[in-house]
Amino acid sequence: MIVYGIKNCDTMQKAFKWLDANHITYTFHDYKKEGISKEKIEEWLKHFPITELINTKGITFKKLSDEEKLSITNKNKAIELMIQKTSMIKRPLVEMKDGFLLGFKIDEWEKKLL
Repeated sequence: MIVYGIKNCDTMQKAFKWLDANHITYTFHDYKKEGISKEKIEEWLKHFPITELINTKGITFKKLSDEEKLSITNKNKAIELMIQKTSMIKRPLVEMKDGFLLGFKIDEWEKKLL
């Protein structure tokens, strides 16, 4: 299982604590430090619409120009923005052999991971 996100984020810290408390083994990919590939984002977009994958409530999205915000309706431009500004990707994103989880919702995590 791979957990994608940004290490120094409150939501990620809650997710790490929950995973550790439930003795769930995972690999962490910090896409702020390590980056994220176009291919990986395209894979995620097969499972989540752009509007879910992009955190429109976050600071990074709010700081975008109006033109950039409108461009997320174009898949290629949205991917380009997510690669350049990884902080706008909703987190955590959990990749498991049998599916994905997006965001830290304890009830969903309990159903899928316990």
